Amino acid sequence: MSVGELLAATVPMARTLKLEFLETTAERAVLRLPDQPEYHNHVGGPHAGAMFTLAESASGAIVVAAFGDRMDRAVPLAVKAEIAYRKLAMGEVTATATLGRPIADIVAELDAGGRPEFSVQVSIARADGAVTGEMEIVWTLRPHS
Repeated sequence: MSVGELLAATVPMARTLKLEFLETTAERAVLRLPDQPEYHNHVGGPHAGAMFTLAESASGAIVVAAFGDRMDRAVPLAVKAEIAYRKLAMGEVTATATLGRPIADIVAELDAGGRPEFSVQVSIARADGAVTGEMEIVWTLRPHS
């Protein structure tokens, strides 16, 4: 099962918004939110909450791709998130997530008994490529007790 299939099967909001998992690797995750009138805001574009969910889901996809083989030792948890809406989003939007620290550094901290924190940067763009939002999510890998 791919990361996208796993998340679509286990995260109800991903299914509700019909998120499309275009790329899910340890280096990059790309998800698309199709244009759906039932999730529009008052100006006819995707609702801010839908775009937040899209970006957070992209961050979760890269975390699962990068650290899924360590879930027997630690659970990934979002610690905090900040989003900036830059331009009006209309139509479908795509979120692209990248890790803010090298995987090896995060794993080394976990191996040393720590609870690593790391950021994931997400860019949200319209179909024409214009960036409509940016998000940073801080994640942790909490070791199992």
